[in-house]
This record gives sequence, structure tokens and C-alpha cells, in this order.
Amino acid sequence: MTSMFSRGDYPRPQFERSAWVSLNGEWQFQFDDEQIGLAEQWYGERNFAQRIQVPFCYQSELSGIGTTDFHDTVWYKRKVEIPREMYGKRIILHFGAVDYSARVWVNGHLAAVHEGGHTPFSADITDLLRQDGSDDITLQARDYSKDVTLPRGKQFWKEKSELIFYTSTTGIWQSVWLEAVEPVHLSRVFYYPDIDHNEIGIQYVVEGWSDEPDIKVRTRISFEGEVVADEECKITAAKQKRRIELHDFNDHGMGRWWSPEHSNLYDVEYRIFVNGIETDVVRSYFGMRKVSVDSGKLCLNNRPFYMKAVLDQGYFPGGILTAPSDEALKRDVELTKTMGFNGVRKHQKIEDPRFLYWCDKLGLVVWGEAANAFAFSEAYVQKFTSEWIEAVNRDFNCPSIIVWVPLNESWGIPNIKVDDQQRQHAMAMYHLTKSLDKTRLVISNDGWEHVQSDLCTIHDYQWDYNKLVEKYSQIDSALDAPQNRDVYVKGYQYEGQPILMTEFGGISFQKGETGGWGYSGASDEADFKKRVYAVIKAMQDSPLIQGYCYTQLTDVEQEINGLLDFNREPKIPLETIRAMNEGKFELEDDL
Repeated sequence: MTSMFSRGDYPRPQFERSAWVSLNGEWQFQFDDEQIGLAEQWYGERNFAQRIQVPFCYQSELSGIGTTDFHDTVWYKRKVEIPREMYGKRIILHFGAVDYSARVWVNGHLAAVHEGGHTPFSADITDLLRQDGSDDITLQARDYSKDVTLPRGKQFWKEKSELIFYTSTTGIWQSVWLEAVEPVHLSRVFYYPDIDHNEIGIQYVVEGWSDEPDIKVRTRISFEGEVVADEECKITAAKQKRRIELHDFNDHGMGRWWSPEHSNLYDVEYRIFVNGIETDVVRSYFGMRKVSVDSGKLCLNNRPFYMKAVLDQGYFPGGILTAPSDEALKRDVELTKTMGFNGVRKHQKIEDPRFLYWCDKLGLVVWGEAANAFAFSEAYVQKFTSEWIEAVNRDFNCPSIIVWVPLNESWGIPNIKVDDQQRQHAMAMYHLTKSLDKTRLVISNDGWEHVQSDLCTIHDYQWDYNKLVEKYSQIDSALDAPQNRDVYVKGYQYEGQPILMTEFGGISFQKGETGGWGYSGASDEADFKKRVYAVIKAMQDSPLIQGYCYTQLTDVEQEINGLLDFNREPKIPLETIRAMNEGKFELEDDL
């Protein structure tokens, strides 16, 4: 079967099985602008006229279609031959992400319904399969292109992108695959690293559990081939927690904690036994790290951590939200690290798990951010809350993620300053996220108009070095309404949290024929270099700022604020930007 990724690129790399088949590649495809597909039962014996390359959305060139016209209902279909080695097992169908809602049929029978354009869903389709091994999978995707209360991120509600908004994505845009499991299998795990006691907490979630058979799980943990724990326990509930001591050395800079400088990962192999017979084998990994605030300092592994991050929109030429290959995702991480950044704020996008895998493996901290709506409604609250819960659960185990950002710049809550209902929503998202995950920090509303937050984060696109240094030398001036927005809304105030500049720079520079816009502009390469250096040095020279996130990694469509252009070509040498981040760059003239 053809696919975007090779067979070795498992779509869910932190929870991997050997028995799986990629369904990426050519599918039948059809627009349904008249909304007649359901009435005419297109999920039955019907072929579609067009062809599309999954997992690329129809708006992208790599899909083979490449039109940006709005078509809010689309259909997919393909035949699947189940490999013989999967016979006799339960067959699970997985979709990485379908924007925005989806219905899935197998051989004409409804198999799954899902809402939320950035999160995965799956279905056990075993009982819907034919006996001859040839089966039809049909998917209807519905988008709502003009609905500004829909969690959409940077997808524009007009057909032509402009300003900070980009081309829309409709339908399948992350990998589709099948995997085979036994009736009793490990459906997932949750990791709770505890570096203070050198223990890893693990919650096992076992599908098919009952109290009749004897079910055991064997957990084998190794580091670079050395076994550090090998334990077996009886599973007495469908969800069960256990703490395992790691018998290795982990301090004084010689240990195995995870950080951007030392991206140490432990490998895990799980084996499930039912009445002594092995029924499941899963390969996984985790990182031992701790995120905290201590005495007003942002800390990683109990030591102050100065974040040097870059804003990453996660858009790709030809693929829009979908990277053209796994290598392209890896390359973005490598470019970010080469420029001397130790983190990335994934902006208005819940990124493909393969990207997070490379951040885990290569060492890059991540701020995980939701795809926000643009306007508020009660219906939005329900949709957004459900999708955010799924996002946090999906990425819970990634050691690279250290901060959750459910809301950004009052998107979805534009009247938070005066509307108590919208303030309550921001507070609810903060507390909901904390209730789901006690291991990370949470931002209530990144950039301005905070309610309660673990960090005080500010967005300021001032480009003048002297003005930035003056403003961020004293706490009163630092909190004095950057971008004409109050840092805290009425009823909330700064309480000593670490202060970080999580958007700044935004300096546009056109290199090549593609024009566009930016928050401030450079006239040539020398001017661009000087302006980038000025804003980075201003952050480093501030006695208050504990970290920054430069806007942005790449140009995106008409926005040319990137350190790299849209094709990932640097506008100035990568080593120059690295020297700036490391405080080793010097200009020949004054700022």
C-alpha cells in the first residue's frame, strides 16, 4: 500500500505495535456541496469520481486536487485488504485527525462518529468486516468554513488567506492506519515521572479486562540497552497505577534526566499475559523530567530554565497543515536547534505526533497550544472543551511538552476584559487542564488579559532595543499594557510568577520574489540581522524576562516574519542566529 510515510514511521510512535498497516495513499473522493450524500447512502455501493492523496487535505497541492474553494462536506472511500497475519484478531481503524467532524462506515455499516478537527479517534471494526478480506471504508467529513466560533486555529473563514490567517483545511489531514490486537490488550499508558524519588509512575489501561482470567503485565524498562527495571504485576482493574523505581544514577549532571541539552529517553516494552499466554506487545518510551516554579523561577529538573523558543505555525508548502514527509518534521526540529533555540511554541495547532516524537528524541521543549476559535458562544465552549481534553490526553506522555496553552490572545474570548462569562471560561480552562495534568504548567490566556496562570506571559512587537530595555527593566512598566492590552483582567493581578516574553520580533524581510507583511520591516539583510539582534538582546538584557519566544520560525503564505522562508531557507546564516541566542554575537555599529 502506498503511504506518505514509510512503513517504519509509525503514526503513534510512543505506543507502537508491529501488526499495523498504513492506509495513507490514494482514496476515492467526492465533494457534496448539495448535502445529498447521506440521503443517497453514499456509504454504500458507490464509487466516487475524484482521487485524493491521503493524508493531504483537498486544498493542498500534494493532495492532487489543490483548490481553496469552500466545500464543507466531502467524502472518501477506499478498498482495504486485511493482511492474513491479522486474521483472527481485533482490527482497529485509526484516524490521526479529520477536520472538523467525521462519520465512518465499514462495508456500509456505521463504525465511528467524531467531532474535533485536531484530535484522533479510532474504532474496532472487526465485526463489520467481510470474510473474503476485501472491505470498503467510507468517510464523510464536514467542515464549517465560515463559523468563527469553531476551534480552527489559523484557518481563515474566507477562501483567500490574508494577514495572520491562512488556507483552510477540510477532511483528513493526519495519518490513517489499521492495527491488529487480541481481545485483551493494553489500550494505553500514562507516565508520571518523579525525578525527586527516581521513580516512574505508570497507569495501565487494559481493554477487555475482567476479573475472571488471570491478567498480568510485564514492564521492561531500559536505557541505551541496559535494563534498569523488569517487573510483572497482576492487573486487578481496567485502570491500574504502579510506581517503579529506576535503579540507576540520576544527578550531578551525569544522570539520565531529559532536557534539551540531554534528550535522554527510557525505552519500555510491555507484554500482556492472559492465563499465562502472551496477548500483546507494545513498545514505548518516556523521559524523566520535572517542570516547576520555585521562588519565582521557571525550573526544569529543579534548576532555573531560561527558555529560548521560537513560534512555529506548523504550515508547509504544498501540504498546508500536513508535512510532506516525516523527514520534513524532523528537519524543522533540527533547524530550530541549529539556530540555538531550546524550545518551540506550537502556535494554534495540535501538531502531528511524529513532530513531538522528534522533539522528544532530539531535545526541544514544546508549549502545547490549542487551535482556538475566534468568537465566543456556549456551543463553542462545548466543542472546544471536548477537543482540548482529547488533545491533552493524546500528548500527555511527551516529555518535551512542559506547558499547556489552551487560550491565546483572547481568541474565542474577545470580550474577556468586560464579560464575566468569558473570564469564567478562561478560568475553567486553566483549572480543567490542571485537573487533567498535574505535571505541567498552564497558561490561562497567553500574551495578555490573563486570569490565573502559572506564568506571566507577554506579547510585545516593539522593535526598538532602547524602548524594550527601558520597558522591561521595572515590573510596573513591564506590566503596563503592551499592545494596548492589560496583562491581567479585572479581579486578577500579578503575584510573582515568572515573566516570559512569548511573542516578540515579527520582523518581516522579503528574500526572493514572494512579498508579504510583518509587524515591522527590514530593508535588507544587514538591517534584518540588526533588528533581530536588537530584540533578542533586549530580552537577554532585561532583569525581569526569564525566557522568550521569537516570532517566528518560517514565513507562512503571505506572512514574511520568519527567520526562514516558507521553503525553510535561512534569511541570514543559521550560525548568526545561534550566536545571538547564545549571547556571542556583536554588531559592528551601535543598536
